Amino acid sequence: MSESSAEAVAAVASAGNWRRATGFAGAAIGVVAAGAAAGVAIERLTVGRGMRQKARLALDSAGPYGSLRGMPGKAYSDDGTELYYEVDDVEPEGGSAPRRRRLFGRKAPAPVTVVFSHGYCLSQDSWHFQRAALRGVVRTVHWDQRSHGRSARGVAQVQDGVPVDIEQLGRDLKAVIDAAVPEGPIVLVGHSMGGMTVMALADQYPELIRDRVVAVALVGTSSGKLGEVNFGLPVAGVNAVRRVLPGVLKALGQQAALVEKGRRATADLFAGIIKRYSFASRDVDPAVARFAERMIEGTPIDVVAEYYPAFADHDKTEALGHFTDLPVLVLAGVKDLVTPSEHSEAIADLLPDAELVLVPDAGHLVMLEHPEVVTDRLADLLTRAGAVPAGATVGGYGSSTAQPG
Repeated sequence: MSESSAEAVAAVASAGNWRRATGFAGAAIGVVAAGAAAGVAIERLTVGRGMRQKARLALDSAGPYGSLRGMPGKAYSDDGTELYYEVDDVEPEGGSAPRRRRLFGRKAPAPVTVVFSHGYCLSQDSWHFQRAALRGVVRTVHWDQRSHGRSARGVAQVQDGVPVDIEQLGRDLKAVIDAAVPEGPIVLVGHSMGGMTVMALADQYPELIRDRVVAVALVGTSSGKLGEVNFGLPVAGVNAVRRVLPGVLKALGQQAALVEKGRRATADLFAGIIKRYSFASRDVDPAVARFAERMIEGTPIDVVAEYYPAFADHDKTEALGHFTDLPVLVLAGVKDLVTPSEHSEAIADLLPDAELVLVPDAGHLVMLEHPEVVTDRLADLLTRAGAVPAGATVGGYGSSTAQPG
């Protein structure tokens, strides 16, 4: 997810342990949490803390989301960071039956591989619904960005204190492709920061796009001007947050253990903030909301801090030109407060042949909130790119909507 959810994480922590240290900063960032806090306060009047904790534990044990696993692999970026990925292969026709001898010893062409890149404070599991639907239909690769999920902490960040930039993420994606997809055509799919990663790959490796990429999907992402996003807040509050947040995050990152305790202590408020900035629908399945919460909770505050500066500097508008001759899907939630749908419209304006899909009543985590829409459009893109046969059936998996009892 979610660039703004991370800001909210810092808000919660700073309002507690760091109020005296940050002074005005705590008050400014508190604006981010205000809307969610009101809803949580009302909930506390009717639902006890113990009951909420039991509900979270029940959802954690019962929810199937994020349980899908594939063949594990490791890639190594240019600074030595270990990147974890998984491959879901397509079963050969006829199952495990012996392969027939090919005439003249010709090697069968490599299958199309769909490479999924996730967003900030998430993991490869954020593509749960799409992964489930495409299993057995097309070869897929799911990977965790550096310092996220099962990938290792960024070597350059830990050893040298270097903030992450989007260019580095593009090089990380190239390392994963080299290891997991050394040959054959590729479809690139990216959500939020993952979409920016795809753009950075194109910017640095245009020959890879030209020679091997056959389609691109950009979901809830931006090619630049993220510094102008107001996250649904008053202008004065946003400006105040922008002035102080980099310094506050840096300070919090240096006291990670203390801040993590604060995050746990304010779990109820944190959950409300995540829901506000992740989803727009009122009837999102609580298990899906809790799944998103767990992924974001799993991102340490020092990782949040080292990534944050990258978004203000991100500008990959020119890199979009490398996708001009490809089938492209640009998809966003109309009510996305993190990367507003206007950013997707701006991308589509620069790629006039792209399919632009704006999903009503959808927030930033549109692939979890309305998985059927995302999967349907993605399946159509794969068909247009020749990645799957026109007659192939792409299944569904579960629902993101709360079901009546």
